[in-house]
Amino acid sequence: MPSSFNMDNMPFNLLDERESNLLRQNLDIGYYQKGEVLLAAGTEPEGVFIILKGRVSESEAVEEGQSDQQHHVFVHYTNEDYFGAWSAIRGKAIHNFIAEEETICHILPTKILLDLMSSNSLFADYFQQNLSAKSEIVAQHGGDQDMAEFMLAKVSSGVIREPLIILEGTSIDEATRLMREKKADCMLIKRGSRYGIVTGTDLLDAIVVNRISLDGDIADVASYRLITIEPEDYMFNALIIMTQQHIERVVVMKGDQLEGIVELTDVLSYFSSHSHVIGLRIERAQTIEDLHEAAEGLDDLIKALVSHGVKTRFAMDLLAAMNGRIMAKLFDIMIPADMQPHVCLVVMGSEGRGEQIMKTDQDNAIIHRDGLVWPEMQDRLNEFSKTLIEFGFPPCPGNIMVSNPEWVKSLGDWTQMLGDWAEKCDGEALMNLAIAVDAKPVAGNPAIFKASRNWFMRYLRNNDVFFSHFARATIEFDTPLTFFGNLKEKGQLDIKKGGIFPIVHGVRTLALEHKVKATNTFKRIEALVELGEMQDKHGREMTEALSLFIQLRLRQQIKRMDQSDSGVDQTPNIIELACLDKMERDLLRDALHIVKGFKKHLTLRYHLGS
Repeated sequence: MPSSFNMDNMPFNLLDERESNLLRQNLDIGYYQKGEVLLAAGTEPEGVFIILKGRVSESEAVEEGQSDQQHHVFVHYTNEDYFGAWSAIRGKAIHNFIAEEETICHILPTKILLDLMSSNSLFADYFQQNLSAKSEIVAQHGGDQDMAEFMLAKVSSGVIREPLIILEGTSIDEATRLMREKKADCMLIKRGSRYGIVTGTDLLDAIVVNRISLDGDIADVASYRLITIEPEDYMFNALIIMTQQHIERVVVMKGDQLEGIVELTDVLSYFSSHSHVIGLRIERAQTIEDLHEAAEGLDDLIKALVSHGVKTRFAMDLLAAMNGRIMAKLFDIMIPADMQPHVCLVVMGSEGRGEQIMKTDQDNAIIHRDGLVWPEMQDRLNEFSKTLIEFGFPPCPGNIMVSNPEWVKSLGDWTQMLGDWAEKCDGEALMNLAIAVDAKPVAGNPAIFKASRNWFMRYLRNNDVFFSHFARATIEFDTPLTFFGNLKEKGQLDIKKGGIFPIVHGVRTLALEHKVKATNTFKRIEALVELGEMQDKHGREMTEALSLFIQLRLRQQIKRMDQSDSGVDQTPNIIELACLDKMERDLLRDALHIVKGFKKHLTLRYHLGS
């Protein structure tokens, strides 16, 4: 048994002690000269080959009359890579595997491979060559496994409180006394088969502001539009919901059955990190200074989430909600209350999609009611942009901010601008349009934004020429794989150009064509799958690929920020390949192949080849 075999690498570290011993006892070793065929197309494989030293190419079978030089090489394998598993499972190799230099391999016999797959489902899943399965296994069994499981705890994990339930017909006076006696800060009111909620603030408003008699029915004070969550949902989702809705509790329902209440303080206590109280500080801020202090904690929150193994998509959702609340709160403080119903603040680009994690450039605009007269508007918006910069939201290099009057438009002018850009179909117009169609309202009157969005979707109906031009940007950047389908051996790659942008823009194009109103790329993919415009398998693979790109970028961003004297990452989209371990490189290679396939699909669909 070769002592040099590394059991710490995926997927072999998924085996238990008995299975590991079985593998070690049955490993063989093979020596191959340059040019020697390890596995020929059409033959029955010996098993799985794991390279100890050397380099092997996988190439298509050579047809009769075709020279060896004409065959196409798909990929190269080097030290600690494995190959032949799929061929071994099928019972026949469909490609040739040839040593390109002197090579030494461990060989795991097919019978032992099948025995291990039969006894270990995770090991079996890994060999299906599916990015989603691989990523999930790595997430579950990586170094942050315990913390990841902790952060992904379910609502049912012990934080559900038994609520104080009051029946319809109980007086406000009696209900208040019961609330004080039970030391509860809210109560659920049962009216027939429905439940409503009354908080301490509701009671105060009812008695002091609305002058309701203490003899009145408590059921008349309750709100029956409950924000609910399932007991088997993630507790992290409860935190996101409470942040988005700026509330401090959610009602737990299992179908129509009441389970209890989850309080924000309990969720924060469970997560234990002090960084998570930022949401509360944002909501309680009364001045710009208070809000500024709360916003300063976001970078620490990001690092806490990443170090705790929280899935990238959950982290993005929470931070998007917090950034949105910061902007909305600042807008409330700085913009006169009587003007807010007539204007809508929208965020665009990655902020609009809810896909930023580190603070990105400001991409925002104002859409206001036609005919609005407000002479001080631009001065107020200039101060708003300046304050956001002070909060750590960098100015947009392209000046796409509300401090630029070009991005402050009436509803009529905004829709005219979108139509003009779609008509021009040139580089700058399409770039601006790509930013604008990701817009999401965060403050003011959202109905103004919705009117513009609905108009634009009607305007684009059946406009095949536009979608062909719009989709072309997806294929402008090369996928950073070598000719043989491998990652570069060393150096850097721009993950935004090579991986993130093609998925985001391609999905954006499909979503716009099919009138999907969601802006988040993950939600757009889900909607396209539901509409039947994307296969479920492809949707899952695209989701996993995009998550991986964002996660790898984020880790290196944080590392560079920590190493920088200024605390700023000057190359936020660059991936240093030397900083990736073997598993990350393998996943990155698989994900980039998914991007390559998606670009081919878009090329055919939108006739981009010519």
